[in-house]
Formats: sequence, structure tokens, C-alpha cells
Amino acid sequence: MLITVKKTPTTRKEKREKKMMSLGFSCSNSLPLVFLFCLCSTPSILTQHNEDPTTRTMQDFSGYPVDEPPHPFTSNPLLVDAQTLQKQVDELSTFSDTPAPSVTRILYTEKDVLARRYIKNLMGLAGLSVREDAVGNIFGRWDGYEPELAAVATGSHIDAIPYSGKYDGVVGVLGAIEAINALKRSGFKPKRSLEIILFTSEEPTRFGISCLGSRLLAGDVALAQALRKTTVDGQNISFLDAARSAGYARDEDDLSSVFLKKNSYFAFVELHIEQGPILEEEGVSIGIVTAIAAPASIKVDFEGNGGHAGAVLMPHRNDAGLAAAELALAVEKHVLESGSVDTVGTVGILDLHPGAINSIPSKSHLEIDTRDIDEKRRNIVIEKIHQSVISIARKRKVTLSEFKIINQDPPALSEKSIIEAMEAASTELNLTQKFMISRAYHDSLFMAS
Repeated sequence: MLITVKKTPTTRKEKREKKMMSLGFSCSNSLPLVFLFCLCSTPSILTQHNEDPTTRTMQDFSGYPVDEPPHPFTSNPLLVDAQTLQKQVDELSTFSDTPAPSVTRILYTEKDVLARRYIKNLMGLAGLSVREDAVGNIFGRWDGYEPELAAVATGSHIDAIPYSGKYDGVVGVLGAIEAINALKRSGFKPKRSLEIILFTSEEPTRFGISCLGSRLLAGDVALAQALRKTTVDGQNISFLDAARSAGYARDEDDLSSVFLKKNSYFAFVELHIEQGPILEEEGVSIGIVTAIAAPASIKVDFEGNGGHAGAVLMPHRNDAGLAAAELALAVEKHVLESGSVDTVGTVGILDLHPGAINSIPSKSHLEIDTRDIDEKRRNIVIEKIHQSVISIARKRKVTLSEFKIINQDPPALSEKSIIEAMEAASTELNLTQKFMISRAYHDSLFMAS
């Protein structure tokens, strides 16, 4: 289950940045509080309206009345320390390979390792038991008084694509830690254990695989085998070598140890910024995600004949660059032909070799992203792209050296009871809300599986 909040970019001018920061945390204590309210999806949140909402939520989640607890505690106000939370966001953003206000934090690099250490320290200070798996998914658990029950989990990621903002993913990790701190300060004791997950490599920057950590947690056998045998980065460093350089996968090649056992979690909730303009433009505080769009990624390689830009006449060319350009336009055409605004396609990478102004490209490489809330409609677009690739190669007399679908994932629907709980919590806190489809995909997509 995914909750989105107003996007807060950090790569614009400082004046604009400060304005957006006030929007992102404009509810002060209320915005993280909706996160606390939504950790539980009990029916009583929806049916009782005559009690203090903080007390009621604590009773629903803990399983016993606040005034008659089996484990004595004092019920204090449920307040979030927004100032400390913002400070932590700012501190984490300093672990970056590019200067502020941008953030670049690539998987298993020095800055990534330092940022992970920072998060683990905060988890420890919050009194959580901390563990890591073979690929670096980090877990911080607060044991409930019935720890044998399946836990409620939340979390997100902290890796960052080049020149990104400082809130992407981070809000869902640091916000979760502060949520537990707020619950502890209030005297609350959960019935079910609460677990925060920092997912490894939500971004595809280094190895071309999005949501790597959550895919493995969901039991992706094919991915585990590929990471062990064939996956390398742009510098030809294998995944396992990179992981070991960061202190992971030291004694094992078999990554199946990362797979979660069935029914490990009772529920999962992810807090994330909206990576689009809708909430900001409409002045809405909370986006309640009802579904996550189905993503797919494709790699295409063409090979033609190179030559001097002046010496080879146009009728004699087999230009791999023009084949790539024609394919990029074909992607746009097929997406628009779907008849739905929910179908999107992007050529995010287009590389030409040798890359000189006076040289005809002999090789081209494209990476295509297409997604839709309708899996069948998206798959039709993929097939049309494939047919265009074949047709373009034939027409331009270039060789199609690779057409590979990297991932072709199904969409995910959010759990109805949690949607209702988030709507009720937002209403209790006087926060405007909107039901939304997340066209950006997140670790929630794979935790839903």
C-alpha cells in the first residue's frame, strides 16, 4: 500500500525549494501522523467517530484499551518531531556524489554505504533491533507484545539516481523511524511487531534493475540466478563483487536466503512523495494510491556500418543512429495509438557509437520504458514495439543484435481496508486527500505480490 505526499524537489532554485519544503511538511505534525494512523487497517477506525482519534488508533493497533492495558504505560499526546525529521532529511542528503541541492547515491558506492550506516544508527537510537540480508535490505524491528503474529511493515529506499531530490524514498524511511519514535514517546505498545525496511536498489541506476531488493524479497528466482551469474554494471563489475565491496554477500552466492517466507507480514504501507504535479497543482495534501501501474523495460541494439560523415553518400549508408531515432518515434506512436492516457512510453537511454560528430553511427543502444494500469494494453504496445524494431532493421539494412525484455511486471491493487483506513485517518486530521493511481512504481508493487 502506497501513500503519496506533495512532491518536494530539491534541484530548483533555493527560494523555490524552501517554498516547496513548506508545502511538503506544511501539516507539521499532521502529515507524518496520517502515516501512523494508517499502519493499522482495523474496522473500528472507520466506524467510531466520537472518541479521541489518537487514543482510538492506539487501542485498535495494540489490541487492548488504553485505560486497561495488560502492560502498564502512560498515554501521552501522539506528536511528531517535524524539526528533527527535516534535519535528518537534510543530513542524509549530504551523503551524495554531486553537490547540493541535488543528491546522487548509487548502489554499493562509498556514499551509499555511509548513508546506510546513518540509517542503521537512527534505527538503533530508536530502540529497534537491526539486521541486514545478503543484498543489503535493512530491517529495523520493534517487537510487539505478541511477536508471534505477522508484523506490520513499512519503509522505502534511500538510493538516488544522478541529480535527484533529497525526498525521493527518504521520506518513507526517515518518516517511518520518526513514526515509531512518536509512538514510543506516547507510551504506545503494539500488539503486532512493527518493522521498517530500507530496500536495496529501488533505482535501476547501476545494474539496470529497478526494485532489486524488494523483487528478491518477493522470491524472484530468475533474478537471484542472474545476479549470481551474469549481471554486471557499466564498468563490468559483477553484482556479487559490488555487493561484497560494500560488505554484503560475503559468504554466499545463493541469494535465495533473501526470499521472505510466506505471510511474513500482515500489511505493508509505503510513504512516498508524488513524482508528478497533480497534488501540488490541485492543492491536495495526501494521495491515497489505489493501484500501481504495470511497468516494462526493453533493451534494443542495432548494428550498421560506420564511416566518414562526408565520404559515404546517403544511398550507401546503413546508419544505426537513424534506426534508433526511428524506433524512438515508433515508441511514441504506439503509445498514443493505445487510446488511453494511462499508457506511457519513454526512451530514456539512446547511445551511439563511436559518438563523433563526423562519424556515421555504427552501433546504437536504446532502453525503453513503457507502462500502463492495464497489463493487456501495455503488452500490446510491447508487441508493436517489437514488430517496429524488426521492420526498421529490415528497412534500414542494419542488424538487430538484441531485443530483450528486461522486466514485464503486473500491476498491483492496494488493499481495500488500508485504503479506507488512510481515508479515515486523513479526514480525522483534516487533511485533503485524493484517490490516485501511481504510475511511478515502487517497492510496494513487489511487496504486494
